[in-house]
Amino acid sequence: MKIVVAGTGYVGLVTGACLSEIGHKVTCVDIDENKVTMMKKGISPIYEPGLDELLKRNYEEGRLDFTTDYKNAYKDANIVFIGVGTPEREDGSANLDYVFKVCEQIAESVENNCLVVVKSTVPIGTNDRVEEFLKEHVKASIHIEVASNPEFLAQGTAVKDTLHASRIVIGVESKEAEEKLRYVYEGFNQPIVVTNRRSAEMIKYASNDFLALKISFINEIANVCEIVGANIEDVARGMSYDKRIGDKFLKAGLGYGGSCFPKDTKALHWLANDSGYEIKTIKATIEVNENQKYKMFRKAKQRFGSLKGMKVAVLGLTFKPETDDLREAPSIPNIKRLLDEGAEIVAFDPVGEENFKKKFNLPIEYVKSPKEALKNADVAFIFTEWKEIKNLDLQCYERLMKTPIIFDGRNCYDINLVKDHNIDYYSVGRKEVLNCNLCYNN
Repeated sequence: MKIVVAGTGYVGLVTGACLSEIGHKVTCVDIDENKVTMMKKGISPIYEPGLDELLKRNYEEGRLDFTTDYKNAYKDANIVFIGVGTPEREDGSANLDYVFKVCEQIAESVENNCLVVVKSTVPIGTNDRVEEFLKEHVKASIHIEVASNPEFLAQGTAVKDTLHASRIVIGVESKEAEEKLRYVYEGFNQPIVVTNRRSAEMIKYASNDFLALKISFINEIANVCEIVGANIEDVARGMSYDKRIGDKFLKAGLGYGGSCFPKDTKALHWLANDSGYEIKTIKATIEVNENQKYKMFRKAKQRFGSLKGMKVAVLGLTFKPETDDLREAPSIPNIKRLLDEGAEIVAFDPVGEENFKKKFNLPIEYVKSPKEALKNADVAFIFTEWKEIKNLDLQCYERLMKTPIIFDGRNCYDINLVKDHNIDYYSVGRKEVLNCNLCYNN
């Protein structure tokens, strides 16, 4: 069986690499010749732990290939996975241009009966539209069918999430399509949930939006904890023992970011509104998350009034650790606000620096370690909980900073340990620690 994957982003590339890892022969298609050359050398165009090794091993052993020649790739494919991006439009709806561009290429190239599998996150009903489009444009003698197979990977753990998934969801309209996908996933030995296509599409949105809702909920509880004098970490731990709640996505902070949650919450909210229904919980999730991004900035403004002329150490640029992805990262709007205030910024991120430089032409000094960022800083903001930051000895803040004041948006440090240091420490959902004798006064 010849398997082709369209797109080499997080979804497509990880899918192709993991399918080849369990023994399938896979060809990944991309329009960028430079990316194809890199991937053939075992170099992933995205930062994802473990992915380079998979690419190199499976390419060298002949199970995985990369090409820009989509016509030849699709020509005799038995299964084509579509794993291209579906970015949000200005109104919050999903942009399906890349999906239908691949469909055009498949329709003009395919010469055999083929199953097209949409892994991209798409609005409910998209698979039906894709099948209608393909059937209208392929040769009359070719039988083509479409299946929905949403992904549930997270950036930073994408390889693990794919090879050891909690479940595989396939949305099909025929037994033949189901059997083909069961064969493809046989080597994963994971539970398979079979539904119709629309239910599979909704499972993806409902799953992501529920997790986003949990994050916004715990952040709301954290904000109330600060008012009433409770500790959000104790509260979350107490909640987590209830198996109906669990311990995942209950870490208070500056909200969610990345390529999925922001886009998928807005897309489902838009889709419901367009159909005359408002999902109030999703609307609230989006609003809470947007407001939460600025929590540490507001605390700093309350503390200092003005940040003009202050040297600010920014620790972490990416939206979360173990990825170079900056999409919807809280660091971005906060850095812009700090610069607007007249602050001087020195930033550290172990992998996100180059992406940040490419995306934003901002007057920022970049350094290679958190310690360099802290030297003579008036204040430190933590936006990403990288291990290099979490493992930093608190004495470094005391020793290196001009005034050891930390606005920790990720609750990196044990509040009880902070109390033993000459540090002023602001975090999320926990009592402020004000021990510094050298700090600015209100």
